[in-house]
Parts: sequence; structure tokens; C-alpha cells
Amino acid sequence: MTKSILITGCSSGIGADCAQVLKRRGWRVFAACRKRKDCERLEALGFESPLIDYSDASTIHKGFSEVMEATNGSLDALFNNGACGLFGAVEDISTAGLREIFETNFFGWHELTRLVLPVMRSQGAGRLVQCSSTLGFCYLPWRGAYTATKHALEALSNTLRIELRETNIRVIVIEPGPITTLFRQNSALMSARWIDWDNSPYATKYNSGLRQRLSDGRGKKDPFELPPSAVSKKVIKALESRNPRPRYMVTGVTYIAAALCRGLPMRTLDKIAAQIS
Repeated sequence: MTKSILITGCSSGIGADCAQVLKRRGWRVFAACRKRKDCERLEALGFESPLIDYSDASTIHKGFSEVMEATNGSLDALFNNGACGLFGAVEDISTAGLREIFETNFFGWHELTRLVLPVMRSQGAGRLVQCSSTLGFCYLPWRGAYTATKHALEALSNTLRIELRETNIRVIVIEPGPITTLFRQNSALMSARWIDWDNSPYATKYNSGLRQRLSDGRGKKDPFELPPSAVSKKVIKALESRNPRPRYMVTGVTYIAAALCRGLPMRTLDKIAAQIS
């Protein structure tokens, strides 16, 4: 029987690549986007594309209902993927801005997951794949808001994995490092709405590093940066392996960061992180 998967954040980048790869592998892919125009574009390419915006609970419930209606109430896998970035010093991030990024990167994921889990319980199996980040287990300056959402996601996913241990529902975390997507460009727009660059005590540092980095968009690649297909390969393993690992790292920098976090004292890690803008 054809297996089905709901993937969020499919307008571009990781979600779009995963949707295409899995469709070619015979999966029935529900490629969700948060904007109607992107859903229509994917539908023209032959995808079923429900509208799901993590920051809008009504779209989460409506999109999920559409998937259930199309599959007669079954779903083999969920890939929580869509996310946004808010870059700036913790001191400069308003509580409202922090709430907004948590709504999109964490609370919306949780709401959709709670809808899917009873379906997987009733059918006796399922795969829940969570797209985290290298920043799900380490930290860098100016990325406090995004890092907080990913640390929270990993904590929730680890706990959920243990709680579902006696079922055949597997929870797998994907931890990408730098991937060539529109993430930086989209993050620049959100950051500009919430960060007062010019009146911050960090204005000089912003102007000499972070703002330039965000304005580069996709023009300048990071060291170790890989295409979205690198993530798709790990997602395939998470979905199709008989006994998937609890987590899959993507990109060399992720492996390096994990080794450093395991082997170095925190003061040394602080010094290394302070050198990265």
C-alpha cells in the first residue's frame, strides 16, 4: 500500500525537496504551505497541498482535516519542518517577538502533532520527524530566540520519544547545519520588524556583522553549507529504515559542534561561540 506523509513548509527549501523526493519514491505526499499561492503552485505540479500556517490554529485544524478526508483517516508520517528565524541580541528581542517565533517554530508544531498522534495510535504505527537544527543543542550570539525554540523542540521530542516507547510510533529529530534555502532572507524580514538595529547598544556589532550577513541572503554560502537534498537523504532514512535512529545530523559543522559540546568545558565553548557572528 502507498504510504502517506504530511510535510509542512513546502514552498521552498527543505520541505520542497523532501516532497519531490518522497513523491518519486512512491509516497503520497501532502505538501503543506502557509500561503495559498504556494499551495496552488504545488497543486499545479501534481501535489496535494493543504494550507497550514503554524501561527494560525484554524489552518492547522482545517489542513489536517483535509488530509484525513483524503486518506480516510490514516497517515503514516508527519514531517514538521516549517520555521522562521528572529536574529538579534536577547536584550533587543521583545517578548512579543519571542512569542511570535515560538508560535511558528514550537507551539504550532505541537498542535499539529497532537492531532496526528491519535491517528497513528489507532493504526498501530507512525513516524514523527522533527526538523531541528545544530542550534537545537548548541548556541551562538544573536540567535537566542531561534535557539530557544529549537532547544524546546528537542526537549519535547526527546520526552515524547520516551513516552511512546511502548508503541510503534517513532520520533526522529533531524539536525541540519547550514542548508541553502530562503531561510536567511525570510529571517531578515522578521528580524527587521522586531529589532531596532540603529538604537541598540549592539548597533556597531550589528552593522559590522549580523546585518551584512542577513542582507547577503543566499548570495554568500556558509562553510559546510549543503543543498536541501542532504536533508532529504536523512529524512528518507528516518522514514524508511526499519529501526531509525533517534536523531540524524546533517552537514559537517553539525558533527563538529556535537563533538565540541561533548568534549569541551562551557567556558571554552563560550569563547568559541563569541567569535562567530
